[in-house]
Formats: sequence, structure tokens, C-alpha cells
Amino acid sequence: MRFNKFPICYEEPVFRPPSESKSLLLQVTIGCSHNLCTYCEMYRSKSYRVRSQNEIEKDLFRARNFFSSTTAFPRKVFLCDGDALSAEESLLLFCLEKIKFYFPAIARIGSYATASNILEKSPESLLRLKKNGLEIVYLGLETGSDSLLKKVLKDACAEEMLQASLKLKAAGIKVSTIVMIGLGGVDFLQEHALATAAMISKTKPEFLSFLITRPIANTPYYKMVERGTIKQLSERQCFEQMAAILQNLNLGGREFGRDHSIIFRANHVSNFLPIGGVLPRDTHVILETIRGAVVSADLRPLPLNFSGPM
Repeated sequence: MRFNKFPICYEEPVFRPPSESKSLLLQVTIGCSHNLCTYCEMYRSKSYRVRSQNEIEKDLFRARNFFSSTTAFPRKVFLCDGDALSAEESLLLFCLEKIKFYFPAIARIGSYATASNILEKSPESLLRLKKNGLEIVYLGLETGSDSLLKKVLKDACAEEMLQASLKLKAAGIKVSTIVMIGLGGVDFLQEHALATAAMISKTKPEFLSFLITRPIANTPYYKMVERGTIKQLSERQCFEQMAAILQNLNLGGREFGRDHSIIFRANHVSNFLPIGGVLPRDTHVILETIRGAVVSADLRPLPLNFSGPM
């Protein structure tokens, strides 16, 4: 397949979740509307803007023509950049309509979003987006600790994270919650774990992913670790924090007439080893895997020179 001749010229860098690796990436916005989180450098090289309908439709037209000459049409579309849901509802509905026009067999459309994006949309707006094809939103919770959210300059407090998650679920949009293991370092080891478990127990997302906090050079977070203001967790402590979150989840109760379950993954490039399963069904097996990894885990603080892409 001639992907070296792919016709969309992305404004790089472009990021997507691991589960969207085979998706068609469509830039609806450029950069991140918040772009202040101390640990994140993903969009610091970009100035935030919303793309025009003309730009977006040209990308879809070119992508459709490209895939028409192959045997591998995409089954999913992922809306980029950092928080495509920051765009006005009218533009998002335009995108969803045009995606279905150019790719009628698309099975799922997803997007990153911040809590602020979600809270700015009315319940009726989210329902319309769902009705027109928005199936899943990836929300960077990072932690359920209010004090830690403030420390890393997230766009929302814990209560707003909770309300944003519940608002998506009320609209029938699936939620994929992202948690940053090790965020805040040793000082937040227990608080982060317990507050995050409490938050996940309330929001009960359809998907939950863990990634390991890896300080990125030139970010404020990196400089705080470098100065010793934040003391990095060790590999063992990261595994212990993962286990503490999973052990303290309360996923009891039923939703829509069935027992609630969460598809869990820790398969981001930052993780020490890939872990996955369905919660709570596989909680015991996952915890046994983590306990096995703890035995040989490094006791030294994580180094600053992580070389993998984030």
C-alpha cells in the first residue's frame, strides 16, 4: 500500500491513542485550546486554531480518492488535534456528516477532549453529536486528586472532571479515561491512587488506560523533577500505585440493565509491560500480573532520559 504517497499534509506533530492506530486521522483543530498542562509538550510548538470547513473537506476528499485505489478502507476516524471538541457544534456536525458521505462504511468516530470542552457543550449538543456519529471521547483525567490537578495546571478541577464524564455518558457517548501513573511523584503516591480510584468508581467509563508519567525535556514538570521539587516514583512504586487504584475500585451496580464492565489497558509506549483485561472480571488476574512484575521492578527513581515517543 502506497502510504508514502498519502495525500493529507498534516500539521505535525500529530498524536492519537494506541487504540486508534488504524484510524484515519482528521485534523479538525490544530494544537490544544488549553496547552498549559505542566507535563505536556505535545502541542507547545503549535498555535491553537480551528480549521475551516473547506480545509477539512479537502482532506476527506483526498483521503477517499487515495483509499479508493487500495483495498483497505479505514473503519474508524479519529478527530485531531488535542481537543477537537473545542470546535463549535456546527463545525463538528459538518465533519461528522462529511465523514459519513466520503466514508459511508465507517464504524466509529472518536476524539480527544478536555473537561472544559465537554462542559461548554449543552446536553442537547452532545446528544446531537452522538446521533450524528460521535461514538467515543478520550478524556485525560490524569488523576482524581483535586490538589494534583491544580498543581499540574489541568483545565478542570476534580468535580468538573466528574461532571464532564457523566455528561458524556448521559448523551450515550462512550468515555475512555486516561490516568497518568506517577503524576506528582512520591508526595502524591497514595493520594493520587485513592482519589483516582474514587473518581473511576463514580464515572465508570467504558474504557480505562494507564500510562506512566515520563517527564519531557523543556516542560515545567521536567524542570520541577530536575530541581527535586517533584521526586519521581520508582518502577516498583508505579506498579504499586497501579495496583492500589485497581484494588480500590468499586464497580458495583448496574447500568442500562447490565453489570458494568470496563475495558482496561496499560499498553502505551510509556508503560513497562503491556497489561490488559476487563474490569472487574479480570481484576484478580491483572493484580497477579502486577505483583509478579513488582518482584523484579527497579527501586530507583525513574530516569529523566526516557527516549520513547509520548
